[in-house]
Amino acid sequence: MVSAVFHSPTDAAEPMSAPVAPPKPLARDAANEPVAPSTPAAPSARAPRAGIDWRSLWMRVLPPVLGLGLLWLVWTVATLKGGAFPTPGATWDAAVQLFADPFYRNGPNDQGIGWNILNSLERVGLGFGLAAAVGIPLGFIIGRFEFASRMLSPLISLLKPVSPLAWLPIGLLVFKSANPAAIWTIFICSIWPMVVNTAVGVQRVPQDYLNVARVLRLSEWKLVTRILFPAVLPYMLTGVRLSVGTAWLVIVAAEMLTGGVGIGFWVWDEWNNLNVRHILIAIFVIGIVGLLLEWALMALARRFSFDD
Repeated sequence: MVSAVFHSPTDAAEPMSAPVAPPKPLARDAANEPVAPSTPAAPSARAPRAGIDWRSLWMRVLPPVLGLGLLWLVWTVATLKGGAFPTPGATWDAAVQLFADPFYRNGPNDQGIGWNILNSLERVGLGFGLAAAVGIPLGFIIGRFEFASRMLSPLISLLKPVSPLAWLPIGLLVFKSANPAAIWTIFICSIWPMVVNTAVGVQRVPQDYLNVARVLRLSEWKLVTRILFPAVLPYMLTGVRLSVGTAWLVIVAAEMLTGGVGIGFWVWDEWNNLNVRHILIAIFVIGIVGLLLEWALMALARRFSFDD
């Protein structure tokens, strides 16, 4: 092993004949000191987590709670003198009893509220799915080709404002059955937002994108799947979100007129029984289901959004 001997500058200047004093311990010189092998550093302590933003949480929770509390207060004050309108407490008790067994069956026209909600959602899903299958491609055609836009835009402008219930007799006449007529009504009323929003999205695609596709000689299919679809997706999802809200709104009115099993028919049946508490419960259920559908589609839109 080779050992290094260090001398101070004063010792080097003395003559060799001078007696050599015993070496004194030298101060540590960081510049000349041999580097010791490094040992792995101990793992640093985990950085403290960011604190909870109580103000943001408070602003998200407090306003909705205050809004619900205000509704409860107004409802309570309005029913203090009694009458046909039930109090919030009586409605709550009826809701607890109703949802204790939401999937009972006592015959074809006496089923729990759970079955009514599921049947309405099934009709909405069928009508909305058919509307998406027709409306989105039709929107691409209208937005892509000027001839199709000029031909179909007047028809859309004419039919779009028609009330949903005006389409129900046409469905009953054509299909001779209440259930397909309700699905037809949902289809014809929820197709327009998807057609219009998709067409607007296609028309707003920058011309530079189309010029690049022309230079690369892309086929129409590749142009749609590679360029138009990603650019139009936010518009298309907005149309889908508006359409599903329309579909859920229409199904209640359609089921009131067609009968069968569904949340709309259940509301009308409870009115015939003068059960106002169940009607109020149905109003809240319809609103909650519609809100959940809206939140789901908004989350889907954020998932596929290209904004920063």
